[in-house]
Amino acid sequence: MTEKFQPPVATSWICETCGVQFPESGSPPDRCPICQDFRQYVGLDGQRWTCLAEMRRTYKNEIAEIAPGVLSIHTQPKFGIGQRALVVKTSGLNVLWDCVTLIDDATVAAVREFGGISAIAISHPHYYSTMVDWSSAHGGVPVFIHEADREWVMRPADSIQFWSGETKEIGSELTLIRCGGHFEGGQVMRAEAGALFTGDVIQVCPDRRWVSFMRSYPNYIPLPESSVRAIVGAVEPFEFDRLYGAWPKHDIVTGAKEAVRRSADRYIRALREVIR
Repeated sequence: MTEKFQPPVATSWICETCGVQFPESGSPPDRCPICQDFRQYVGLDGQRWTCLAEMRRTYKNEIAEIAPGVLSIHTQPKFGIGQRALVVKTSGLNVLWDCVTLIDDATVAAVREFGGISAIAISHPHYYSTMVDWSSAHGGVPVFIHEADREWVMRPADSIQFWSGETKEIGSELTLIRCGGHFEGGQVMRAEAGALFTGDVIQVCPDRRWVSFMRSYPNYIPLPESSVRAIVGAVEPFEFDRLYGAWPKHDIVTGAKEAVRRSADRYIRALREVIR
């Protein structure tokens, strides 16, 4: 019989439903504001908490280079929302795009072998997870978040850098683009090599020929036409042929920009039919 895990006296508690970490305390928080927001949910078993020490006993990260210069990190078995993190390599620096909650010695070693990271950028609050620990494990690198999502940072830290405006360059080859939609500060990242990294701000559909846009995925709340047009308009000035979504294998390997355009047209047509 496995001995029941006893968490440290003080720990940085993690919400089991969304995977977001909170400041260190002697007991779990009363609630998770991210899960109580209308875009997320509290699990069927109620609010539940864990910590990294407990997670490391049960979970591991699967790590693989899925394309030249793109390293995928995905936790098994599924934890929280189940998203992946991607390390994007450029000639000048590497960036961790989005984040998974589990971070352990094996994961840190694999990222360092890939060239390490110089910065972290996260699409939206559902994927903030243990971003502060990820930064600390790599020398306190900056975590770039749009200022419109400042209120959703549950564990503040000096490494978190809020940016404003519509675009922000990271080095010479990566650009953050504020799209809004899912969250006001929802952002995607474009690489000069012709790839767009979107989390689920622009969500790749299972057939990988289409994308979609939602206010809330678990609660099936769509975005209005104006928001969809704003998302497409934000990425339109940038060239990209590939698109990497939030989930493993949810990638459009060619023709991604046209897929975004025609998907938006299909989405808007469907909205107008519902309104009629």
